[in-house]
Amino acid sequence: MSELIIVLIIIYFVQSIVYMVASYKRFPKLSEDKLPSASVIVAVRNEEEIILRCLESLDKLEYPAGKLQIIVVDDRSTDKTGEIIDDFIRGKERFLKISGEEPSNHLRGKTNALVQGLRQSTGEVILTTDADCAVNPLWAKTLSSYFTENVGLCGGITSQSRGSIWNGMQHLDFIYLLGVGAGTVNVGLPLSVIGNNMAYLRKAYDETGGYEAMPFSVTEDSQLLAAISELGKYKIIYPVDRFGTVESMPVATLKTLFRQKKRWSLGGIQVPFHGLLVLASTVVAHLAPLVLFWIAPFYSLLLLGVIIVSDLLFQLSMLSRMKLLSSIIYFPFFELYYYLYVTVMPFILLFSRSVEWKGRKF
Repeated sequence: MSELIIVLIIIYFVQSIVYMVASYKRFPKLSEDKLPSASVIVAVRNEEEIILRCLESLDKLEYPAGKLQIIVVDDRSTDKTGEIIDDFIRGKERFLKISGEEPSNHLRGKTNALVQGLRQSTGEVILTTDADCAVNPLWAKTLSSYFTENVGLCGGITSQSRGSIWNGMQHLDFIYLLGVGAGTVNVGLPLSVIGNNMAYLRKAYDETGGYEAMPFSVTEDSQLLAAISELGKYKIIYPVDRFGTVESMPVATLKTLFRQKKRWSLGGIQVPFHGLLVLASTVVAHLAPLVLFWIAPFYSLLLLGVIIVSDLLFQLSMLSRMKLLSSIIYFPFFELYYYLYVTVMPFILLFSRSVEWKGRKF
């Protein structure tokens, strides 16, 4: 029994170190005069309380004149979202609003809205974010600059607004998960990206056949990552660059948070085989101290200590580069929250696979 726990300790610690080191990987960048044309696509639905913050940040984006297009797809909102968009973009040439159409074929929800935006896009590079996000003024310029020869997709880091323990633990959860995502991508084993901060080459997207050629998924971002990766001809990179960040808004209620984590977890089990191994090792490592505490308490506590220290080092590494080191005060709350959903969510998915997004069930 002790040998098993020692193996788990080694796997978890080494895995954390490998991902942390890989997240430091640097990539060549284009100079400003060589930036490609770019289209930002934002799919929105019933966002009247938050959409203005997003639009204002998009309006401040710095990019060479005539090379940036910002498309806002109003996915049949039933509140005042459409009116707010219309009022804001009036007279702003970079913006284009699209009124969403009914889903066709297997395209549903956010994927359907994104496809409609893609059909109207003109950029060589496509960037996506969400209505609850405020982008860094240098966001589009930073992500687009990484599209050197053969780069097909570039991930970015999303943080969340802080100010309370509830918000802070979600903030660290984003930083941690996306840091791991960056690590897996940069070691050549792409696992996940986040749709509110990603960019991809339009040419690469077209070669996959687009979302129309992919089966429906509640995590269309990771699905596209896998599709471009399977082409075998494009580089996928995930630089940890603080100028390419966006800040999203934490969910307000436990119910909404549960739905978010369930949707992400369901998408997580649809990853390639190497991703399932990563997920399995993480779940087993977190379950082991709970299951074996009464059998081998010393080794159980030792594994628990290694998990906490590994997570702490990883968070310190990410936060220092994002200039967010003060957020480490939320670490104890994040660790408890992360431990809870890592051990509980797999069992929930055994009995329920339905998810909800923007008032729609899938």
